[in-house]
Amino acid sequence: MTKNGKHENSSPAPKTPERKLLCRGLAASPGLAAGKVVLVPGSADAVKITEGDILVTAMTTPDMIPALRKAGAVVTDEGGRTCHAAILSRELGIPCIVGARNATEILAEGQNVVVDATRGVVFQGEERATPSPAAAVEALPAAAPRPDVLSQPTASPAPQSVTATKILINLEGPASVERCSALPADGVGLLRTEFIFSGDIGIHPIYLVRTKQETLFVDKLAEGIAAVASGFSPRPVLMRFSDFRTNDFRKLRGGQDIEPLESNPMLGWRGASRYVSPDYEQGFRLECHAVKKVRDHFGLTNLSVIIPFVRTLREMEQVRAILESEGLVSGPSFKVWLMVEVPSVVLQADQFAGICDGFTIGSNDLTQLILGVDRDSGKLGAMGYFDERHPSVLEAISMTVRAARKAGIPCSICGEGPSVFPDFAEKLVAMGMDSISVNPDALDYTRRIVASAEQKIILDGIRGGV
Repeated sequence: MTKNGKHENSSPAPKTPERKLLCRGLAASPGLAAGKVVLVPGSADAVKITEGDILVTAMTTPDMIPALRKAGAVVTDEGGRTCHAAILSRELGIPCIVGARNATEILAEGQNVVVDATRGVVFQGEERATPSPAAAVEALPAAAPRPDVLSQPTASPAPQSVTATKILINLEGPASVERCSALPADGVGLLRTEFIFSGDIGIHPIYLVRTKQETLFVDKLAEGIAAVASGFSPRPVLMRFSDFRTNDFRKLRGGQDIEPLESNPMLGWRGASRYVSPDYEQGFRLECHAVKKVRDHFGLTNLSVIIPFVRTLREMEQVRAILESEGLVSGPSFKVWLMVEVPSVVLQADQFAGICDGFTIGSNDLTQLILGVDRDSGKLGAMGYFDERHPSVLEAISMTVRAARKAGIPCSICGEGPSVFPDFAEKLVAMGMDSISVNPDALDYTRRIVASAEQKIILDGIRGGV
């Protein structure tokens, strides 16, 4: 003991050194992960990813999906909160930071890092051993979340809210079925088939037609779709026909000799225009055969379809004719929905409502085309240009809902906005949206927002009538 009564060795405990901040970007899918960096300059390099690795790339592509399923976290140079990496990471439940600008230059192959995707930052990790997420949290410097951080509140254990508005979920394919089918969703509002194309098939449909291997495509696609429809039965499943762009199709085996090079694939040969083209119609018919097999052979009649990126009335009529020629005719258990993404559909919504069984609004593309903002631009996204709550976008959505109600068909929406902005979800409910489809991680949160909005409308109606 010293003269003042204290132990001589009672010096203050050493402070944990703050971790070095390496880079930051937009928080696209919240969470924390620690692991080694694997740089993926192109899709061919994605095979290097092993379980728990931090995938770092300029921008992800659909053919990287097998690697994304293994990754502990994703960091990209480019992209906004509605880019491929952001959407898929939220669906898979892995941390993701997009728009980090120069992450591929700053982060080194094999470097141990800590990815804090709730705040959108990457820190230096322990070099001797990869830290556990718990240890990584303790060592992170305290900081207030940035205003551009996209994070969801932790799900409450409170009893499930009951809503008149159906709350559906978006799925990337059969890999998520086991995890998501037990969720209290009212069904699947968007089943993306592109991930079955790239992950389970990997070959261009037209190449398979030319090489007489059509059965391979139909069987693989049908198996993937059936896994989802079976897992959610009897709840409805809305499957979107393929919406790959030409640059995505070129990455499938045989695709380079089939697909044209386009300077702006986002506005090019995609969706309905592809289905009615002589250069892809046979591929679309294979997709139809897969749907028919799921419904007839597997007996899963809870499956209906969505036609994406429709531009003209004639185009939609042609697609319907092809569907009917393949035995896919609208009826009590089979519906043909139209995805509203192009402003021309909004402006002619009354006419389009007469040739489909329902509208589902793709708010990401619709916002992009109305505001003239590249949805993958991290720069514009950070500046606030991409916003589904813009008055012009809200008016387009309202016009679509009104046309649907007038025609007596349902109207849904499947985009990122409702699960990100509570006020946006509230506006959709007030408009009379029949259903809202969100990523699985946002299901409970969105349902609570919708329940609150519905209660407010009811109370306002009661008070207004008093």
